[in-house]
Amino acid sequence: MKDESPVSSSSFWLVMISIREFKLTDYDVVYSLWQNSGPGIGVGRSDTREEIAKKLQRDPDLFLVAVDGDKIIGTVIGGYDGRRGIIYHLAVERAYRGNGVGKMLMAEVEKRLAAKGCLKSYLLVTRENTDVIEFYSELGWETMDITLMGKSLNESKKETC
Repeated sequence: MKDESPVSSSSFWLVMISIREFKLTDYDVVYSLWQNSGPGIGVGRSDTREEIAKKLQRDPDLFLVAVDGDKIIGTVIGGYDGRRGIIYHLAVERAYRGNGVGKMLMAEVEKRLAAKGCLKSYLLVTRENTDVIEFYSELGWETMDITLMGKSLNESKKETC
């Protein structure tokens, strides 16, 4: 499932954005994008090349990149366990923000989750990341009054996210 449609990014310039599935050869560029995207993306041990390779074995069609020509400008990772979905690592290069790239990525990953039979999906945003909360709210996501809990299953490799 590829979306090759152009996106008008502003009244001053036109970029040709397409969405495709992530390939492991994209790893270095995508990892750099995550590291430089700002405080909203927590890069941790689950984001190593080896862990991402495991992700690709499960559902490679839910790890998407947005490209302008050959340049990767955005990413999103979806997960589906057969019951619920989850969204991770929506990131867009700073120069492309505000032009609909994040919305394109979210629309495509949501469409793919729904096609798998997913009825509900979740994503995590820190409370102080108000711009991102507003972005997701505009896309129909709702804030939930829950307590998030986690547990490291490998005590020697604890992480915060």
